[in-house]
Amino acid sequence: MSAPPRISCVILCHNYGRYLDQAITSCMEQEPGNFTLQEIIVIDDGSNDETEEVCLRHKGNVKVIRRQRQGFAQTLTDAFLLSTGDWVALLDADDWFHPSKLRTCAEAMAGGALFIEHRENVVDSDGNPMVKEPHPGGNTSTLVVHREAARSLLPAANEIFFHALREAGHGIVLSTPSTFYRVHPSSMTDRSTPGVSQDYRAEVCAALADCLQEMRGDPPGWATGCRLRRISLHFRTIALGHQIESAVQRGRRVPAILLIPRILISALRARDSIAPWFRSLSSVITGRPIVRLSARQ
Repeated sequence: MSAPPRISCVILCHNYGRYLDQAITSCMEQEPGNFTLQEIIVIDDGSNDETEEVCLRHKGNVKVIRRQRQGFAQTLTDAFLLSTGDWVALLDADDWFHPSKLRTCAEAMAGGALFIEHRENVVDSDGNPMVKEPHPGGNTSTLVVHREAARSLLPAANEIFFHALREAGHGIVLSTPSTFYRVHPSSMTDRSTPGVSQDYRAEVCAALADCLQEMRGDPPGWATGCRLRRISLHFRTIALGHQIESAVQRGRRVPAILLIPRILISALRARDSIAPWFRSLSSVITGRPIVRLSARQ
């Protein structure tokens, strides 16, 4: 019998000291299952709040990496460079795990999976439920990723980079909500100013498309060069969708119209569904954004 998977919980923190204790505790109090909790790591990316004091209270239970501010992309990349488990369970310090998270995810790790995502419970800044139904995952705290597979995609600008493993056919999406996702005004990304979040997502998806295209010359074990080309085109299509959404949010209808033929061609080349093209086209025609602006989505 193979050994149980070793899972590293890596908490990404910049000035979220007020939430950090709950994040750490949620990793420490995981229900037992067919896995080994390899380590709990807190990457303190230049915090100047109470983060250091919170980490000291958990001395002996967590490994703390404290350094000058380097930004989210480098912190995310370091989560896979500095951990030692077979899998990495990412956690933004303002969120926390359900006690059954690792047990549930470990049950899904057999059979060649390299990427696991699950749903999330959306809560307010005080931890109170905001919506009745769980929200789809895909963001940092809803992902558990095979470390060696993830390393082939580094440096990662955003957790979207690891979605390439799902698109390659190595992902599992669980319906169980296993993370509490906190909505509050001081999130890293501005999602209230029209176009800002969409511009960021477009840049990330375009960067991932470039990364995958470059990998075709020396494909990793999880995808062929041909498959990498299709996945690259898929994320190029998503990037164009975000560009159109950004233009619509800003009321720039002409630039949005000019991108409509490009997203259709890109979707067809990627052999993607053209449903996103229809949504973008409808958004441009009506002038109504697809994405609702909020403090944090």
